[in-house]
Amino acid sequence: MEKKVAIIGKGMIGISLAVLFTGNGIPTVVLAKNSTVGLEKYRTYYQDLVSQGLVTPAQAAACEKRLSFTEDYADLSDIRVVIECVTEKLEVKYEVYQQIETHCPHLKAIASTTSAISPADLAKGMKQPEKIMVAHPYNPPHLVPCVELVKNGFTAQEALDAVTELLEYCGREVCKMNKPAPGFIANRLQHALYREAVYMVEQGICGPEDIDKCIRSSWGPRYTSIGLFDHFDYAGLDLIANIETYLYPDLCDIKTVHPSLQERLDRGDLGYKTGVGYYDWRERDMDAFREKTCAPYLQFFNWKLPEK
Repeated sequence: MEKKVAIIGKGMIGISLAVLFTGNGIPTVVLAKNSTVGLEKYRTYYQDLVSQGLVTPAQAAACEKRLSFTEDYADLSDIRVVIECVTEKLEVKYEVYQQIETHCPHLKAIASTTSAISPADLAKGMKQPEKIMVAHPYNPPHLVPCVELVKNGFTAQEALDAVTELLEYCGREVCKMNKPAPGFIANRLQHALYREAVYMVEQGICGPEDIDKCIRSSWGPRYTSIGLFDHFDYAGLDLIANIETYLYPDLCDIKTVHPSLQERLDRGDLGYKTGVGYYDWRERDMDAFREKTCAPYLQFFNWKLPEK
């Protein structure tokens, strides 16, 4: 297990990962400008964990002792594993990789948290492409256990092993892909579901409220304890084939943005950020909504918290 990890970037994902690593006793250095903002975000996450009874104030203080900030790549000279969390622009990522390769002579792996870019494109910015991969977490990664690990043909096993060991030590569920695919695993599944859901609304089959209610009260809870292939194998593949033969011809197969979604985009109705989307968010209790969003993941909290 790596004794120290570096994170490049102080955004939501980067600081949340810093919370995760220090929460498992791993010294973590965050390279970013304006460390004050990053530290404020870090402490806010820990305040939430303390209020939820998952961490004591003493443990939070012990974790913070393992956090440091820098703006100088020279301070990363002893780092073996780097987590890159910068903006989704290849030219920015390439500059980061060049700096890392210059200043980290013991480098084993760089894991990018990109949600879209293939490791093949990331590798074009490296002299050592065998050390790059995607490790895509879900927000907030200090609570959500899933991390999608995406390799390419050039990715070395040593690099994959180093990142896998680090993540699994911190209690993450590492979901490995044999080759890259747009959207990786979870977003391909999530958007396939959303495509059908929006189509059902457009066809007048039901409204958004009843779709969400159906998911929460039918198979949604099931898939927090068993998987999709678990369930369908258990049901019987002959039954599944019969259902698919009848159902598939009627499912949505649109290849572009849905008309009703495009209409909302054209009006500037973008959802929560503008107040209206498919739902009206202006009267919602957002504190309660955020609590509900995090609640299912609290059961996975299994950190190796330092005491001092």
